Amino acid sequence: MGVPKRQWIDGNLKTLCAGQKNGVVEVEVGTRCGQPTKVGLSTNRSNPPPPPPPPGGPNQGPPVVRQRRIQGPTSALTDFLASHNIDANRIRRDAEARRAAAQASWDAENSREQSEEAGLEEETPLEEKPLTKAQLARNKATQKAAAKAKASKTFQKAQRKGMDFSDSDDVDEDLYGASSLPKIGQFENCQICYIRFSVTPYSRTGPGGGLLCIKCTKDLDDEEGGPRKKRKTAARYNRRNIESERLEGTSARGARDLVSQCVSTLANNVHQAEDFGDLPPVLVDKLAQLLSKRRMLDSRTLDLFLKPGVANITAYDGAKLKSDDYIRIFQVAPTIKHLRLRNAIQFKEKVMDYLTASTVELESLSLHGANLIDDEHWTSFLMAKGTHLRSLKVYHTDVSFGDEAMRSIKDLCPNLTRLKICHNQKVTSAGLYHIASLKHLQHLSLELYKPTITEPYVEIITNLGANLKTLSLVGIPDLDDSLLSTIHTHCTSLSKLRLKRNETFTDAAFAALFTKWRNPALRIVDLGECRHVDSLTLDNPDRIGLCSAGFEALMAHSGRHLGSLNILSCRHIERAAFERVFGEGKTYPELETVDASFCGDMDDFVVGSLWRSCPKVKNLKVFGCFGVKDVRVPRGRNLLGNPNARGMMIEGEDE
Repeated sequence: MGVPKRQWIDGNLKTLCAGQKNGVVEVEVGTRCGQPTKVGLSTNRSNPPPPPPPPGGPNQGPPVVRQRRIQGPTSALTDFLASHNIDANRIRRDAEARRAAAQASWDAENSREQSEEAGLEEETPLEEKPLTKAQLARNKATQKAAAKAKASKTFQKAQRKGMDFSDSDDVDEDLYGASSLPKIGQFENCQICYIRFSVTPYSRTGPGGGLLCIKCTKDLDDEEGGPRKKRKTAARYNRRNIESERLEGTSARGARDLVSQCVSTLANNVHQAEDFGDLPPVLVDKLAQLLSKRRMLDSRTLDLFLKPGVANITAYDGAKLKSDDYIRIFQVAPTIKHLRLRNAIQFKEKVMDYLTASTVELESLSLHGANLIDDEHWTSFLMAKGTHLRSLKVYHTDVSFGDEAMRSIKDLCPNLTRLKICHNQKVTSAGLYHIASLKHLQHLSLELYKPTITEPYVEIITNLGANLKTLSLVGIPDLDDSLLSTIHTHCTSLSKLRLKRNETFTDAAFAALFTKWRNPALRIVDLGECRHVDSLTLDNPDRIGLCSAGFEALMAHSGRHLGSLNILSCRHIERAAFERVFGEGKTYPELETVDASFCGDMDDFVVGSLWRSCPKVKNLKVFGCFGVKDVRVPRGRNLLGNPNARGMMIEGEDE
């Protein structure tokens, strides 16, 4: 059959489907009436037949036929290439031609090398070298794997489908002597089981040069004694660990000390440890902190801390411990005196029942997150063990541990010296009055969620203020200046004062508290978030919260011995007050940590003055202080929260 042609026949453009025979082309032409007509045409190129006369006479030419060129939408890239005379089809044809030429040269070179190797083998046969033990073992393993693969159901199924798997030497030579491997993503037949699989970067090469499927690779690895282990690189102390220690305030200059390195190594290999031996309690506590930080404290690692005769047990993260694990603590160590558990979610009523019925005599108990114990069980426990308790700390108890438990503490814990109730949702102002009856109380910490009034706090300070050494009241938005006046009058032995999240204390009351106060200099002061929160009067005309006068009075009273200062969000302390407090000639030799976050007037000059006047400050927090931009930080100190792109960068030299 020839190529279809278009010619004028009887005045119409027709498609000719021609077949040549003996120099004459038979053409089937469709007419207007729809009846096919065969026309014989000569194929002699020298004397082509004249074209048929057009209809209407010989003087008239053929009618003009308009060709309809329909094109689809074109992209901007196509228009751009066309405007620069760039033809994509031509580029594609050139690329295909280059690839074809490269493939042809590659095939010619391979055929030449194969012919040369064949001639060389015929002329000089290779001398056989003795195989080593490793080669013999690999060959044996390959033969076993091949036999195992050929005996498998997959191989037999492939044979039933008609695949020719010959055991002859020619087939083995073809399979094992492959010189080139397929590319990643292509399909290849396994060298052993002949199953077709997709080549990946992890496909293993067989002894003969071919590739193996996943199943044969595993079998061969098992025969050779397992896969090759990746070489372990030395663990590096990366930037993330350094920044984590800075935020925790535990970073040190230079290399870590030997004790910290040993503790870290033991924590990394704790799964191999059977006992901590005679490690001192300080190192055991560091191990407990590190394991809890890594979420590695579970039933197995808990046994490392349990041994008869131990007096202190601390679990900083007991989220993975079960109720039976807590019971096992009292079974293995019945002589325990101090128990501290954080995230003790599974410390339930049955654990409290076992503790109440046991012979354990706890002197201090700290429970965090044990919110499944009702007031009745707390009362039973305090009735049985209350006389031995010296310290009781209860955190995050939700709707348990209410006023009834506070009454039990007053009646059943006469020797209690430390009481801490934080994140409590049930204790009310009525329950606070019972605390005033604890005559031996020296450390008090309260953080209640229910709104309370000032009167019970005033009564507590009036009755217990002379003996109190630490006082912490957090979340007290409605307490007024009468509490500060009571503290000034009755508290004469405080070393730590925390009054946090208050919206009614005035700057004048703070100044009066620290002026001519008979209490010795404080070591820890936390007055964070004592500020004015009314968005309608931003200027704070009533001077609500800790402002300039109160801050200067505080530093004048306790600055010489102050070790930790927190003035978080006290944004009404003016820049002039900072300059006077940390100005030239002022020195605070014991101050180590300062949190001045969200103090708007803190800037580069104030921070530089603070470095000079506080030689021992190691951690300074300035989150939200946008005036701190480009301050030089002495080496060995930490500036946390620097609000710029560099973050917490340490610069400068030693002072």
